[in-house]
Order: sequence, then structure tokens, then C-alpha cells
Amino acid sequence: MARILIGVSGGIAAYKAVELARLATLAGHGVRVTMTDAAARFVGAATFEGITGAPVLVDEFERDPLRGTYPGEAMPAHDPISHLAIVEAADAYAVAPASANTIAKLAAGVCDSFLTTAFLACAAPRIIAPAMNARMWEASATAANVAVLRERGIVVLDPAEGALASRGEHGSGRLREPGEILAAVEAAVAAPGPDLAGRRVLVTAGGTREPIDPVRFIGNRSSGRMGVALAEAAARRGADVTLIAANVDLAVAGGIARIDVASAAELDAACREAFAASDVLLMAAAVADFRPTGAADAKLVRERPGGLSLELAPTTDILAGLAGERRDDQVLIGFAAEHGGDVVSRARRKLERKGIDAVVVNDVSDAAIGFESADNEVTIVSREGEEPIPRGSKRQIADAILDRLAALF
Repeated sequence: MARILIGVSGGIAAYKAVELARLATLAGHGVRVTMTDAAARFVGAATFEGITGAPVLVDEFERDPLRGTYPGEAMPAHDPISHLAIVEAADAYAVAPASANTIAKLAAGVCDSFLTTAFLACAAPRIIAPAMNARMWEASATAANVAVLRERGIVVLDPAEGALASRGEHGSGRLREPGEILAAVEAAVAAPGPDLAGRRVLVTAGGTREPIDPVRFIGNRSSGRMGVALAEAAARRGADVTLIAANVDLAVAGGIARIDVASAAELDAACREAFAASDVLLMAAAVADFRPTGAADAKLVRERPGGLSLELAPTTDILAGLAGERRDDQVLIGFAAEHGGDVVSRARRKLERKGIDAVVVNDVSDAAIGFESADNEVTIVSREGEEPIPRGSKRQIADAILDRLAALF
């Protein structure tokens, strides 16, 4: 089931958004709602909260009590920026009704409410269901704004024709029925068929931390976003998914078995326990290459005579070790975050050295696709050649990787 964000703007048709939220919730989707101040003149936030079981958000500076999660999900430990977190987790964002004023703002990129700010930040499919007087819908300014939105790949559901709110008026401008809007949303987020049904997929995510003392560690900047996106994409495609998360502070969709670890040794142990029962390993975690030879039992203090020297030892090559134990029918895919230069050649050497099926490499010297970014751009390196995957959200990249994986079966 999908996570759906519904944006409600001002207009008499706002009451129909209540039915949209109800139908989506009954269908099993996780639903969140954001409203403009004008929408609250037509329908109250408490109505949506009662239906969805989640708070409604209005102001772009408002803190989300659910920290960007959807009903039924575990909240992250940190308190993220609300309008970014809620759309990063969304599978679709539907603005219904979308008034002429809101459509103009969305086309111009105006950010003066939670609804508009979240819309600009959303990388998931976006659907707009306009509702307004016929003369406003047919105005050249509205037509131009709608054209701009459609050029950007946003789905605009033309309003229906019929009786309008103004007494005695008839024409185009009626909000499409809630069932039609929900069908459009579900079509927009429909994943590829269950091409991984029956497959057991093991995914690692995040970055390991190797302790120096009880407070400090050697680690890396991996957030786990790519690994979580892979796990959720595999689950949507019917796989039985286990996620081993190394220091990942992100919520994960329901139905995914999650195992939390901290160090490379813990990740190695968890992988070895789960690997034999898996058909696929997606090794997206960034494993520290070195660890201190001995962690101090107490916090090291600045006043140590002679400063501090650390002796480092290599960690276990987890992926190569698992590759040495693989069955013929198992598929192993590694991930490499490289920094500048010929990243594909380095990925190919890693492919041969580890004895795996493919390496997915990205160049984190580009800040736009770095560890904390919502987007990524990768190249899949295999024995058959290299396949670039153009820049997109990590959700889109995950599905592109799984398209290639499904083809192997």
C-alpha cells in the first residue's frame, strides 16, 4: 500500500477531500493531509485527523508530531524538517481541490504554506485536481499555469462539467469525484508487477561505526537512504525483504524485517545469519575499511600526554566473504560510493575482486547526489558492460536497479 499526501486548498469542493481521504484510508493506504488557511474556512482539520489518524499540517514552519512518518510507521529518533520529510516518504502527492490561486503558486514555485513548500520539494508523482468557477478555469492565466505544470510531468485532472457552487451557474470547474482522484493517484504510484514475488531479498543500508572509546568512533557519512529505498521498492514488488540497517535514523515501511547493527563486525554477523536463506543480496551499506585495534573502555581525555595515536586494522570484507559462500542461484550486487576520477573503472575492479554479479557506483564528489541527498545518479557495472541510470530520486533509482535485478530471474 502507498503513502499518500493530500493537499487541500481553499474552495467549496474541500468537503470532497474528506471523502478522498476516507477512501484512501479504507483502501489501506497511509494518508497525511496538509491544508491551506483558506481551506480551513470550508472544512476543519479535526475532520481529516479523525479519518486518517494523523495530524494535519498547515504552516511551512510547523513541526510535525509524527516526524514525517505516515500512520502505523515508527518515527525516527531525530526531528526532521517537516515539509521535507513528509514528501520524501510519500509515494504520491495529490492536491485536491486545487484552487486557481494554488495552481498559480505551484506553477510559479511560490512557497508560502506547507502545501506549496512541500509540493516544490516533492520528488514523488504529483497529481492536481482543480476545482473553481468555469470562468476562472477557462481564463488564459489558468490555462498557462496548467500547461506549465503538465510540462513538468505533473498529472492534472481536468475538472468535470456540471452545476457549480455559484447559484445557477453551469460549466467546467467541478472537482472530479473522490473515487476518480484516488484511481489516478493509485495509477501514478503503481509499482511494476510483483516480479520479485517469492524472492527473499537481503538489503544492507547505512554506515558502520567502529568505536574508539564509548563516545567516539570511526565512521562515514552514509545516511542509509539508498538502502531503505531499495528495501521498500523490493517489498512493493512482492519480495520478502530483510533490511540490515547500520546506524540508520530513517523510518521504514511496514512489512520489512529490520535488524539494526552498529559496527562492521555486527553487520558481518547479521549478514551471515540471513544470507543463506536469501535469493538476493543488495549490499548498499558503507562498511568502514578500518577499525581501531582496541577501543578504550573509558572516554579518552584531551589532557593525555603526547597526544593520541590510533592503530588501525582492516575490517572483514563482508561482501567478498559472502560471495565465497554463495549458491549458484544467488545474486549479489555491491554498491560503491566513489569520489571523482574514473569511478567506473574502480567499480569494475571491485566487481572482479569480490566475485559478484554487479556493482552500482555513484560519484559522491557531486554534492547533488551525495550521502544526504534525496537524488542519486548511478552506473550499473556488470560483466556485460556498463549501464548509466540518469539522475532521479533515490526511489526512482531503486526501481531502476530492481528492473535489472528482476531481469536476471
